[in-house]
Amino acid sequence: MFRLLARRLALIIPTFVGVTLLGFLLIHSIPGDPVEVRVGERGISPERLAYFRHELGLDQPLWKQFIDYQGQLLHGNLGRSVVTQESVWTEFKTFFPATLELAACALLFAVVLGLPLGVMAAVRRGSALDYGLIGLSVTGASMPIFWWGLMAVLIFSVALGWTPVSGRIDDLYYVEPWSGFLLVDSWWSDDAGAFRSALRHLILPAIVLGTIPLATIARMTRSAMLEVLGEDYVRTARAKGLAPGRVVVVHALRNALIPVVTVLGLQVGALLGGAILTETVFAWPGVGHWLVESVQRRDYNVLQGGTLLIAVLVMLVNLGVDVLYGVLNPRLRH
Repeated sequence: MFRLLARRLALIIPTFVGVTLLGFLLIHSIPGDPVEVRVGERGISPERLAYFRHELGLDQPLWKQFIDYQGQLLHGNLGRSVVTQESVWTEFKTFFPATLELAACALLFAVVLGLPLGVMAAVRRGSALDYGLIGLSVTGASMPIFWWGLMAVLIFSVALGWTPVSGRIDDLYYVEPWSGFLLVDSWWSDDAGAFRSALRHLILPAIVLGTIPLATIARMTRSAMLEVLGEDYVRTARAKGLAPGRVVVVHALRNALIPVVTVLGLQVGALLGGAILTETVFAWPGVGHWLVESVQRRDYNVLQGGTLLIAVLVMLVNLGVDVLYGVLNPRLRH
């Protein structure tokens, strides 16, 4: 297990450098000048414009800017926002709890529905439930998140009025943000109305964001269960007269979870990527919404730091999944 962990840690270093370089090049290829966004396109002399470019280091060659940026990272400095002058890390800590809350609820929704649906479809292979699940899975995985989000808002928020259109909580309520997770904060505030408002605002974005992971988890669970149900030890368990539910849950599902756990780790990256579109559609004040605004403002430091922090988070989650995979599958440890 130690060698497995050491190999995975060794792979993180080149991955980190590659992500940093790719993100740096892509961000600096965005059309527009962050200095003009900061000071305005009119009413400034060329000398003043050159001074601001020099202050931000944008007058240096691209390779020199990248080396300087790497040097800042080695000292734990992600830079400051060109617009707000706040440190990137401070702003990220402010917006990340909202994204984490949304992604966690979306993943919970996907797992709670996806695992049972996949198991039932595998147990009843060839039935109407099986074909219906396959059809819904393909549909859910094929829908673009921004389109599905807009349709959900039009149907459930505008037409039916079941959920709010945007935001995290109604303006009538104020909750002390001691944890950053609005559901937790509103629950501990002893204000039932604030908790209900936060929950109503969260339900629709979480469902929209969790739709694609739900379809993926259900299909992977079905595929893994079909493979496991044909194994000799499952047939032996049935021949011994064990209850069908015990055979499916204890003997089959536990072994089928190994590939499903890997898929869950991969879904973290998909959730954080999909959160950018979901937060934009629902005006959810998270990291995705923050990054989209930074693109519009050409805030290079925020874009570089924000994408790098998300990439590091995804790499750490994948490392945890690799370790958990080794725990679940003893053959990998040997």
